[in-house]
Amino acid sequence: MSLAVVILAAGKGTRMKSALPKVLHTLAGKPMLAHVVEAAREVGAERIAVVYGHGGEQVPAALPGDDLQWALQAEQLGTGHAVAQAMPLLKEDVVLILYGDVPLISADTLKNFVGAVNEKTVALMTLTMSDPSGYGRILRDAAGNVTRIVEQKDASDEEKTVNEINTGILACPRSFLDKVLPALSSNNAQGEYYLTDVIAMAVNEGLAVDARQPQFAWEVDGVNDRVQLSRLERIYQGVQAEALMRAGVAMADPGRFDVRGIVTAGSDCFVDINAVFEGNVTLGNNVRIGPNCVIRDSQIGDDVVIEANSHIDGATIANACQIGPYARLRPGTSLADKAKIGNFVETKKATIGFGSKVNHLSYIGDAELGANVNVGAGTITCNYDGVNKFKTVMKDGAFIGSNSSLVAPLIIGAGATVGAGSTISKDIPDEQLGVARGRQRNTASWQRPVKQDAKKD
Repeated sequence: MSLAVVILAAGKGTRMKSALPKVLHTLAGKPMLAHVVEAAREVGAERIAVVYGHGGEQVPAALPGDDLQWALQAEQLGTGHAVAQAMPLLKEDVVLILYGDVPLISADTLKNFVGAVNEKTVALMTLTMSDPSGYGRILRDAAGNVTRIVEQKDASDEEKTVNEINTGILACPRSFLDKVLPALSSNNAQGEYYLTDVIAMAVNEGLAVDARQPQFAWEVDGVNDRVQLSRLERIYQGVQAEALMRAGVAMADPGRFDVRGIVTAGSDCFVDINAVFEGNVTLGNNVRIGPNCVIRDSQIGDDVVIEANSHIDGATIANACQIGPYARLRPGTSLADKAKIGNFVETKKATIGFGSKVNHLSYIGDAELGANVNVGAGTITCNYDGVNKFKTVMKDGAFIGSNSSLVAPLIIGAGATVGAGSTISKDIPDEQLGVARGRQRNTASWQRPVKQDAKKD
């Protein structure tokens, strides 16, 4: 049966105390709503309709996608009313209803859930809680069949003792929803059109209600304030850390670790505290990452050591390289085997050859270094003239003395040497020495300045 997903994302989120619509607050580096959309895609939805309201066009603008359709709920008249806004967009056989502020629902849980639906069966996701206060209760008959859902504000004292609650997640035949949604009533304590009323209507229509619970209770936790969001953040990060540890990654402290994307790793890697991985990151075997490192959209080979406080962004690092501490590799950086980038070094759009070293306090941008190049401390490539950028080439075995400025476009030949303190603006042929600095002059008659007496006029 074909599947459509409706995601309810129209709530204002008053308790977030923010001008940003609630569903756009981030978890693991992306909006909560994006997590729900991804789950809908993974479960095989042929159509995804998102109902938005508060925040206006901010919500559609934040989640571009050709497979997303948007329905405006201009008035907040309840969940039943919200789903009704999306129904004209749908043609599929089954409709699954999710929530933009319930970000951790998993595709695996949803696949089993949706599989229970047919023309004579609706699926309802419930949860048994020790303290069900505030939630709608699942009411069953003597045989254990679900008969209806009663909201907390409408429940009797006896009904409030029930500890099986409604999570809000529901899957129904579309033809059934088309029939019953127009018949919903707002005659209740909140004056809203409750989606929960469709359960009693399904029973009256002779449909079975298949009530199922998620694999983990936190999958159906919703977010109403920043405290709840922070709790779900740590749950999510704990799941990511556990998966990596089971794959062979050692961690100094899984509680101080964040993934904001996808990380794949080889065996015997070690990650120290406060590491942050963003985008797509691949680690080879025996990679060691020091504390407080940020790694984004990068591929890292075997036996690489990244020392503390380094930032790696859009870089490709081969085997047995050493980086940091306090190094910054910007997009377009590529390191060959056994290259070394030391402390307080920044690279950008730079190819660093086999065994080459940029050890201290340097900037290497728009550059190509051959094998076994040594770049002294304080060296910079002057690659930008205010309008255009130019390339610096340092061929195999070149030696760059400390505190040198290399003015591109420039070629330093194989085995060539740049004298320390030089500003080099012309090519240096292979094996030659280039020196470009002012002549030193010593003055014997010079007198060191003396501090004047402050009491004198």
